[in-house]
Order: sequence, then C-alpha cells, then structure tokens
Amino acid sequence: MLNAMMGIGIAIICGYFIGKLINKLKIPSVAGYVIAGLLLGQSFLGVFNEAFIEATSSISDLALGLIAFSIGGELLASELKKIGIKVFIIAFFEAFFAFVCVTGAMLLLKQPMETALLLGAVASATAPAATVMVINELGAKGPLSKTLIAVVAIDDAICLMIYAVASSIAKVLITNTQNVEWSHVMISPLIEIGGSIILGMVIGAIVVVILSKVSFTREILTVVIAAILLTLGIATKLGLSALLCNMSLGIMVANLSSNKAKAFATIEAITPPIYTAFFVLAGARLQISLLGQIGVIGVVYTIARIVGKVSGASCGAIITGAEPSVKKYIGLGLLSQIGVAVGLAIVISHEFAGTEIGNLVITILLATTIITEIIGPLCTRYAIIKAGEDGKVGLQEE
Repeated sequence: MLNAMMGIGIAIICGYFIGKLINKLKIPSVAGYVIAGLLLGQSFLGVFNEAFIEATSSISDLALGLIAFSIGGELLASELKKIGIKVFIIAFFEAFFAFVCVTGAMLLLKQPMETALLLGAVASATAPAATVMVINELGAKGPLSKTLIAVVAIDDAICLMIYAVASSIAKVLITNTQNVEWSHVMISPLIEIGGSIILGMVIGAIVVVILSKVSFTREILTVVIAAILLTLGIATKLGLSALLCNMSLGIMVANLSSNKAKAFATIEAITPPIYTAFFVLAGARLQISLLGQIGVIGVVYTIARIVGKVSGASCGAIITGAEPSVKKYIGLGLLSQIGVAVGLAIVISHEFAGTEIGNLVITILLATTIITEIIGPLCTRYAIIKAGEDGKVGLQEE
C-alpha cells in the first residue's frame, strides 16, 4: 500500500519530468504538474486515491500558505507608489469584470448562486509566471509590457479579496437556504476580511521583531516557516481566510523587516518541491468522469472569463488614459490562470466539503486552466508582437 512519503516522492519526481517535457513546448511547467497528477489520479493510473489525497492535505495547506505569503511579499509600498493609481484601476477592472461576467454566465446556466459566486471569484485570478515568461522570451520592453508586469503583480491580491467576499456569502447561502438574512450576508465578508488582515498584521509584527534579532539564513527560515504554519492554524481555528492572513503576514515582513530579502529568498529556495507536489496532488483530484457533465459549463466559464478580462482591462486602460497599445491589447496578456486559481480550487474543496460544489469547481478549474495555460501565453505573445514591443531589451523577472 502506498504511504504518504512514497506518494509525495512519486508526485515530485513525476511532476518534475512531465513539467520539463511540457516546458519544452513553451508551456509553463506548472501545467505539466497538473497533467502528471491527472495521470496518477483515479481517472487514469489510480496511483493516488481519494484517501491518499486527503492524507496529504497538509502539503496543500503549506503550499497555499507559502503562495499567499509570497503574494504579500510582492506588495512593497515603495514599488506600489512607483506603479501609480492607473495600474491599480486597470487591475481592479479586469479582475472585477471577470468575476461579474463568469458569475452572470453561471447564473444564466441555472447554477446555484453560491457556485456562480465561487467560480466568478476564482476567474478573477491571473497567473503572473506565464505572462512574465513570454515577456522575457521576447525581450519585450514598452508601455504594454511594463503595464502587464505591474498588473499581474497585484492581480492575485485583488483576487484573494474578491474570493474572501464571495466565499463568505456562499457559506451564508448554503447554511441558510430557507431564510437568508441579508444583513448577515453583507457583514460576514467584512468580518472575515478584517479579522484575517488583523491576524496577519499581528503575527507579522511579532515576526518582524524576531527577524531583527537573527541573522543566519537557517534561523530566518525557521522563524518564517513557523509563522506561516501558525497563521494557517489560527486562521483555520477562527474561521478566517488563511490566504488573506498569510498575505497580510507577507506584506508586514516585506515592508517592515530589515531581513526581508533573506526571508523571501530562503522561502523561494525551498518552495519548488512543495509547489510541484501541490499541483500534482491538485491534478489528481480532477475527475474525468465529471467532464461530460460540466462540458458546457466549462466552455461558458472559459469564454466568459476571457470576455471579462479583455473588456475589463481595456475599460480600465481607457479610463486611466493609457497608451493606445495598452488599451487595445492588455486584456490578451491576462488570460493565463493556473496558480492561485488552482490554490483557491483546493480551498473550495476543503471549505465546501460534503457538498457538490467542491468537486464541480475543482473539475471545471483544473480542466479549463490547462486550456488557458496553452492559449494564454500564445495570446500574450500575439499582443506584444502586435504592439511592436518584441525584440527589445529584455525584462528580468524579479
């Protein structure tokens, strides 16, 4: 019988090699990890069964904490000031329009409000790695490339906020199907978001003080990992958003700690095998048998998300008076989704366990994100070339 350690080892090895193979096709390795999980899961080889996936859920929890912490690390006050309000407006519009379009489309397909809200929230996410990869490969430089990098840097933070609101409302709708108290529906998200941010700030302040007293890399790593795990545990216990808590923790460390560079560098050094295992295990959850049931939903979800991203980004660019190339093409550079979206799908499968929502959402997202990882980079490449920004001085991914 496969034990947890053997399974995680198999997940990392298979994910690594299939990721390498997929990467040769100019598709981000993370898509290969999900495909590896699909092959190892119950839909094909059956190496990973449902019991094994649940037994290794701690890996997923840790990976989600690390992802959220890293997102917080990108939100440096000094950098955000340089970016300016224009990028914030574009990022908000493209994320919000995707949320509205997908939620509306799901309601038109007669999906329950809670399912529509959750799919809409996850649709707002954009995968920064795929976009930055294409920009670097083309050696692109110009208004469109610069704006794209700035938008994807803060998009995931906006996505987490939207998800916090949507999931809170969804929970209220599920638990009070007969008699919905709308005052509770409105207040619940505010309590969850506020509580999550405050918890992250409190733990972050303590971590900043501790980090000021240590200097060795191993000590910094120990403190940060302990803080992330502690934040995950307390957030879960209090019913708060573990993702928002750890994002808030990351923001505190990034902006206030004198050891911030070492802190994030050490975390980045240990994350590859954890992320590989996480995405492989996520892929193993994909149930091919459900694809027939969600075929139309998946197609509509993909189209609605693309419409929302493209129209929202263009609308934001027009409002802010951005350059013509940005107004015309920026939406095409925001279609890749895998990353935080898959993470949120896992969160949904945990938070809404025992309902049909969990399996439905994760199947739709895993199936559609593989597609968007193929068409996303191609659309980004097309946009940059049409904007005339390819073949110039390369931008380095930080």
